[in-house]
Amino acid sequence: MVRTTDQPLEAVPWWAGNARLTNLSGRLLGAHVAHAGLIVLWAGAMTLFELGHFNPQQPMYEQGLILLPHLAAQGWGVGAGGTIVSTYPYFVIGALHLISSAFLGFGGIFHSLRGPEKLEPKFQFFGYDWADTNKMTTILGTHLVLLGVGAFLLVAKAMFFGGLYDPVVENVRVITNPTLNPAIIFGYLFGAIGKFWIAGVNSLEDVVGGHIWVGLLLIGGGLFHIATKPFAWTHPLFVWSGEAYLSYSLGALALMGFIATLFVSVNTTVYPEVFYGPTLVIRQNIIPYFASPDPDFLSARSWLANAHFWLAFFFLQGHIWHALRARGFDFRKGRINDAAVLPQPV
Repeated sequence: MVRTTDQPLEAVPWWAGNARLTNLSGRLLGAHVAHAGLIVLWAGAMTLFELGHFNPQQPMYEQGLILLPHLAAQGWGVGAGGTIVSTYPYFVIGALHLISSAFLGFGGIFHSLRGPEKLEPKFQFFGYDWADTNKMTTILGTHLVLLGVGAFLLVAKAMFFGGLYDPVVENVRVITNPTLNPAIIFGYLFGAIGKFWIAGVNSLEDVVGGHIWVGLLLIGGGLFHIATKPFAWTHPLFVWSGEAYLSYSLGALALMGFIATLFVSVNTTVYPEVFYGPTLVIRQNIIPYFASPDPDFLSARSWLANAHFWLAFFFLQGHIWHALRARGFDFRKGRINDAAVLPQPV
């Protein structure tokens, strides 16, 4: 598919954001690095904000927190019964995120203002052409490898760096024997074990074993995409343009958001009740929403699930919007724009 609605830079208004930088790889890199800096800044600042308002004498799930429950579930500063025995790890983690955000912010500003507008002339390895199928799958492969490394970081925390909080024993423990049996791990995926699909996992051994499998698959798939070129039969299946890749990414984020909604709502192994509150049910109203069995009680789990759901919903709308544009639909004219054509994928 070769239709597109790409426009020259001067025809794109300033408020269109990164759309102005589609063909400026250096500037787009700056925007991405700056965006990463903002995310890390939020994580660090919000961690310290929550820490400043945290009351150890009150259940964590009643305090409107989002980051501290995640850190507690990972075993940081937690003792028997889910009691927070030390908040110092939370302070260190928040501070490290703030420091990291400063470096990312500097990199984003540099590439946005002082670095080369396009990377291709001097830094060919980091440059790209949206229609270059080989380069695009290489970039995809690199991202998959990094995601796999992220999965193994959780495995390392669980097995070698203090362990995770286990609601079954109501304490933090090291996971010494993760489940590697593919029949069990993929049994969750295909609905052969438990209920609520993969959200039905009820053992930290299975959780960590699943991350090992996911990490291996991601790294293996990433190396495959880096080492190979797309098969010819895949070329007509996709739109090979910047806007199309954005739509694919938004679609994936939407899927992950909906899965996270289910996971947060019903799972008490990864999201222990002592940190997130009781599991949820779907309540019917003008708009369905996830809520605790007690309609007057709003736990961290309640609004976290709803936040995931609505973010995923809007990501899905963004996916549809950009997918249509990538296929040549012009929303201003209400029809397919046949005038703009991309080069054939190479």
